[in-house]
Amino acid sequence: MELLDILANQAFWVAVLRIATPLILGTLGVLLCERAGVLNLGIEGIMVAGAFSGWLAVYLGAPLWLGVLVAALTGAVFGLLHAFLTVGLALSQHVSGLGITLLATSLSYYGYRVSFPKVTTPPTITPFGEMNWLGVPILEQQTLLTLLALLLVPLISYLLYRTPVGLAVRMVGENPQAAEGQGVSVAAVRTGAIVVGSSLMGVAGSFLTLAAFNAFFFNMVNGRGWICVALVVFASWRPGKALLGALLFAFFDALQLRLQQSGGAVLPYQMYLMLPYVLSIVALILVARKASYPQALMKPYRKGER
Repeated sequence: MELLDILANQAFWVAVLRIATPLILGTLGVLLCERAGVLNLGIEGIMVAGAFSGWLAVYLGAPLWLGVLVAALTGAVFGLLHAFLTVGLALSQHVSGLGITLLATSLSYYGYRVSFPKVTTPPTITPFGEMNWLGVPILEQQTLLTLLALLLVPLISYLLYRTPVGLAVRMVGENPQAAEGQGVSVAAVRTGAIVVGSSLMGVAGSFLTLAAFNAFFFNMVNGRGWICVALVVFASWRPGKALLGALLFAFFDALQLRLQQSGGAVLPYQMYLMLPYVLSIVALILVARKASYPQALMKPYRKGER
């Protein structure tokens, strides 16, 4: 299959949007945290926890949307823990985030083993169906979670740049001392941003088990959380560019999958697997040099300090 044939195939673009969906949700979650000045490296583990908790709820009989809500609440709980450590105790954001990734991942795997001790094949559920009623060729083969992810981009952009809440979030991420001087509670705003952002990370994980697949299995997040962290830098902390970055990475990923299928044994499959990451790194280098990051990012703040 030639490259032009791949690009002309509607199924390819359907796959691009499907691959991009958890990246869009996760990137928006990281963006909210970092706009408030807090790095959240717990995203990888939060996505795993969201994937497991949402899937387990549906497996036990809950409706699909309730499973998504459970995943969001799971993310919020880990976000609250991260906020307590980084905002309340002013501990290292790097260490706290990595610790939450390890904790959330380990608890999820442990919960799976306890719930299904003798299962060799992952149990399955009935996932979200396609939106065949929508009438748009590429979108109608997606699920409602993809539509939700796309709608959240302009919604969060409006929230950040057109509302007092968004102004407060950006202010505490740029100059928390000035925010405090205006009567804004830096701790409350940062905690709220982390909890909401972590909820989106949980929903991003639930997409994998409730829409992309119909089961939970180990290593299914497969580094998507770290990609989201990089995409926020690529996006210069802007929701619209975050969508573009997620679609760009998904494009490279979908392309390498089809090149593997059409390339035969010409190149080792590892070369194709490297393609989206290498191209994304190149794009990140080109864009990140001009990125304007929140000035208070990763800087602990204690009330009253100057």
